[in-house]
Amino acid sequence: MSEVPLLGAMASMPRIREVRAYVRDQLKAAVTNSGDRQGADCHDVDDRHWINGYPTPIANPMSCYSQYRATRKSWGINALGSMIVEVEAEDGTTGVGVTIAGEPGCYIVENHLSRFIEGEDPRNIEKMWDCMYRATVNYGRKGLTLQAISAVDLALWDLLGRLRGEPVYNLLGGLCRDRLPVYCTTARPDIAQKLGFAGAKVPCPHGPAEGDAGLRRNVAYFADWRRKVGPDFQLMLDCYMALSVPYSLRLAKALEPHGLRWLEEPLHPDDYPGYRRLADSLMASGSTVQLTCGEHEYSRYGFRDLIDGGVTVLQPDITWLGGITEARRVVAMAAARDAVVVPHGSSVYSYHLQMAFPNCPLGEFINLSPEADTVSPYFGNLFLDEPLPERGFVRLAADRPGFGVTLNREDLRRPCEGRVVDSKHQRVPNKMDEELPVVPF
Repeated sequence: MSEVPLLGAMASMPRIREVRAYVRDQLKAAVTNSGDRQGADCHDVDDRHWINGYPTPIANPMSCYSQYRATRKSWGINALGSMIVEVEAEDGTTGVGVTIAGEPGCYIVENHLSRFIEGEDPRNIEKMWDCMYRATVNYGRKGLTLQAISAVDLALWDLLGRLRGEPVYNLLGGLCRDRLPVYCTTARPDIAQKLGFAGAKVPCPHGPAEGDAGLRRNVAYFADWRRKVGPDFQLMLDCYMALSVPYSLRLAKALEPHGLRWLEEPLHPDDYPGYRRLADSLMASGSTVQLTCGEHEYSRYGFRDLIDGGVTVLQPDITWLGGITEARRVVAMAAARDAVVVPHGSSVYSYHLQMAFPNCPLGEFINLSPEADTVSPYFGNLFLDEPLPERGFVRLAADRPGFGVTLNREDLRRPCEGRVVDSKHQRVPNKMDEELPVVPF
């Protein structure tokens, strides 16, 4: 009998040579007039852009201060900007991941996280993720650090897919659907409807600081869009961490007759008891309005609390919560509770995840054209070939390995190239490990 060649650990695979972290050089871009710059930061746009709150304001955590109420950029929502991580293997193959950690994220990647990546087998993604997370837990756990880990993780999945010659969705288990229906986050639901999207989500204009008059304006705003799109088109409301539990209940009750499908992220992301109270109250009242959140949640631990609190629609951003590696854990936890995962933005990074898991039934497309009237790439010109929805669906090519997109290297700058840590000297094997017994759990 002929022997079957061993694969897996025995198969040849180039090791990871280098991790590099970039930002967009905004000064150079301004000189070259190179077009749409937002990249991974969807808020890095012109002042007169709908997502900045022009001309209709958008409620947010800073709306309680009148000087920051009119526009989101006034309080620095775009302060960090995009970060691009590139991981290169010994054979020259590269993978790319993005997030919004800016130059601070670059420092974390190149001076800390790189030591767990360089010299590693690119197949050991679980190990690398665990090392990055454990090593940063004293200053990380959420926010900027998890965003940096996310970009590295996404670059690793992209690299592995390219080395294997397969799309990332195949690495996750293959397709469970041929096309993904998507809804549109927009200031113009009527245009989204004409473009064939499965539904539309509009931003909530006014917060609790504007009192009953603001609440009435919110209801009138939503009701006006319902009249324009008719009774059968799905409409959702994004509250962007701006509300309280009592205000959210009043708003949900007032909008339910106008066909509100879900109330998104109304509370502070750390208010797990508040989300439990809100979920319980909506269920007890028999409301048809769904409660959704998770855009600003990080790691499986936070999502476990949301699921335990009764949230049934989870919205992780794949470029923030910890990348594909952590997202698939969240998807598995959600499946065990009959919850669904509808990721925030993330474009190709969420599309590949959603194509591979049945409880990820709907994608989000954030319309970032200034007046929300055309379909344009979520990442601006960061990629040369980002897939776009057509008539409300996204399809991914089977012949494009990794995440299937090509990085536009124009205006990239590597701020931490002269980094302090040389990772190659961090991976000296510890001979004591060979002498220690293996202790099972």
